[in-house]
Amino acid sequence: MISFAIIGTGNIGSRHARHIIENPNARLTAVCDINPDKALLAREWNVPYYQDPQSFFEQVRADVINICTPNYLHLPHAVAALAAGSHALVEKPMALSVKECEEMIAASQMYHKKIFAVKQNRYNPPIQIAKRLMNEQVLGKVYMVQVNCFWNRNEHYYQSGSWRGKRLQDGGCLFTQFSHFIDILYYLIGEVTATSGSISNFLHRHNTDIEDTGSFILRNKQGAIVNFNFTTNAYQKNMEGSITLMGSEGVLKIGGQYLNTIEYSQIKNTELPRMNIQAKENDYGTYQGSMSNHDKVIQNVIDVLEKNEKIMTSAEEGMKVISIIEDMYRAAQVLNIEETEEIKH
Repeated sequence: MISFAIIGTGNIGSRHARHIIENPNARLTAVCDINPDKALLAREWNVPYYQDPQSFFEQVRADVINICTPNYLHLPHAVAALAAGSHALVEKPMALSVKECEEMIAASQMYHKKIFAVKQNRYNPPIQIAKRLMNEQVLGKVYMVQVNCFWNRNEHYYQSGSWRGKRLQDGGCLFTQFSHFIDILYYLIGEVTATSGSISNFLHRHNTDIEDTGSFILRNKQGAIVNFNFTTNAYQKNMEGSITLMGSEGVLKIGGQYLNTIEYSQIKNTELPRMNIQAKENDYGTYQGSMSNHDKVIQNVIDVLEKNEKIMTSAEEGMKVISIIEDMYRAAQVLNIEETEEIKH
């Protein structure tokens, strides 16, 4: 049985806890959160509660420590977990820069412990079908990819955490909301480089210092053109999370709100089943996140540690995603909107 401890018991940390508790091969040993109200959750889960992170890392002994704190704390908390003798399961984004990822990986090598990067959308059934098609080159030469991320993040979302929407703590939409889509892009077509892009803040200038909308053109090593469009301004709710693969011998669109459906396909000598997976999105009440496959993430950690199976998303792959995000921001032209022209709700 693999023992887990969690630092950060907000929305996503609580989801980690539930899946650990429900897994017969896992055991939750302790939780830490600086908010004393979270002690109630610890009592509900019947585990020790720590308010002070330093005491948590010094006193808790667990095979794995789940890093579910705000983005800017992932590096120090992961390094502390590794130094304490635990493997680190790090929520997305792995870190806020390649440099931070490199420091994290160096610590894992120093302490001879593993880093697991959380990228649960890889487990979506339509994504697994697309991965098989790409591995077997069923689509032929892929020459164009379209990614659309049309989500909603409202006022309440940014008020729910003082770090949200702050460039140095949050990182930006590509880190916090859409790193999953960048990971799927990398997972399916390999490394990509941004050639141009534009970002702007249309509707959140009063409460964030990050972008809320962007559009990019990227290329992979085989020359495919990638169009990547995103916004957190979709009216009232998440509308679309899709990726379309255009190849010389077929086309495939995975869509829905959370990459949970095969919207259409036309592939040479191949007929795919119509697929509309009931979206088990991460529902946080006032907003929704990506597909909830964290049970599979936890199981993969157990299988790696007990059966020496392959890590679904390694630290090196997690760093690749951060590298792509950094490249996109470097390529971006920031479009400033004058106050008199600002779009109003």
